[in-house]
Amino acid sequence: MKVTKTISTKDSSRIFTICCLALLVTSMTFAIRAGILSQLGAEFALSDGQLGWINAMAFMGFPVSMMIGGALYNSLGAKKLLLIAFVFHIAGLLLTISAEGFWSLLISTFFIGFANGAVEAGCNPLIAETYPDKKTTMLNKFHVWFPGGIVVGALISKAMTDANLGWQLQIVVMLIPAVIYGLMTLKQRFQEFERIKGSTSGNVKALFSPLFIFIAFCMTLTTTAELGTQQWIERIMGASGASPMLIMALITGLMAVGRYFAGPVIHRLNPVGVLLFSAIVSTAGIYSMSIATGPMVYIAAILFAVGVMYFWPTMVGFVAENIPESGALGMSMIGGAGMFALSLWNPVIGSWIDSAREKANASIATGVEPELLAGQSVLANLTFFPAILIVAFSFLYFYMKRKNTHLK
Repeated sequence: MKVTKTISTKDSSRIFTICCLALLVTSMTFAIRAGILSQLGAEFALSDGQLGWINAMAFMGFPVSMMIGGALYNSLGAKKLLLIAFVFHIAGLLLTISAEGFWSLLISTFFIGFANGAVEAGCNPLIAETYPDKKTTMLNKFHVWFPGGIVVGALISKAMTDANLGWQLQIVVMLIPAVIYGLMTLKQRFQEFERIKGSTSGNVKALFSPLFIFIAFCMTLTTTAELGTQQWIERIMGASGASPMLIMALITGLMAVGRYFAGPVIHRLNPVGVLLFSAIVSTAGIYSMSIATGPMVYIAAILFAVGVMYFWPTMVGFVAENIPESGALGMSMIGGAGMFALSLWNPVIGSWIDSAREKANASIATGVEPELLAGQSVLANLTFFPAILIVAFSFLYFYMKRKNTHLK
């Protein structure tokens, strides 16, 4: 239970804007990194396995930051966490621009991942505290800017790549919103939320509840299904006959619209119903992408977008509403669990691509592009993640219904 001082509508609106800008930078790092993977591979002679390890550092830095930020949220507060994110965003982006090879890319990408995690660690509990009566709805609106930023980043990446502009300039673009949210954070007064109960030790204890552990396991699958597919979109879909960056823009654009209007959907289906629906549709979407070519890829991508659009914010909202004693730490740890799992799966996905390409080249079929076969093979593997979630969320739905918690 928490008691807060009165916060003005003007202050709450500005704080929400700062959070959205910070998340915009976070999402642009995902999109633009996905768009320049081939350029990085060519310039530094990197294999897909090595690119997988570089990608993994972004997802490794994220949970490390979220775990530290979640644990320190009660003492540091959201403003300091956002300033930490700002410093690491600037440092990571500048180091990426000056990178000279595998190891410098590895370190700079970790810094960016650490900054991204600090944004989530500070903003998720801040928004939940600012809007206590509509946590899941406002968290979905906040997370509009993750797919929204990916749309922006994907279109920028495609336009700059088509114009033969170097990958370094694509990184420079991200410095602009980073500087803006950093300056806004410095000037803004952040509300102090007084806690009657909910100490950090109490938050830690709540992490060991069976329900939280189950949700954390599910989060590892939802995150890999969503971001594991999107992060490798350029490498997986490059030979499908459709533009990978346009596919990403389409997917994330639909996700942004869906999250903005999430309130009525969540009210009608309840959070667990939304998660079960998402698992079913995302399984169908990834499978469809694994067999589609040409214009049909865009149709499959729409199905995938509808499936994954509510995963992340609804999982965070579920923890905020159903395991409130876990506090800011719980919301950070649930996101951290997803990103940590993705950091482990990224090198695996990269090796899947290398292996699938070798097999496709060894048994090449007349008129069939080996890269297409490799991409379809990897997508088929990724289908298993949301398929497992269908079973997991079905169990959760009936469990929560028996408990009569937030379900009709």
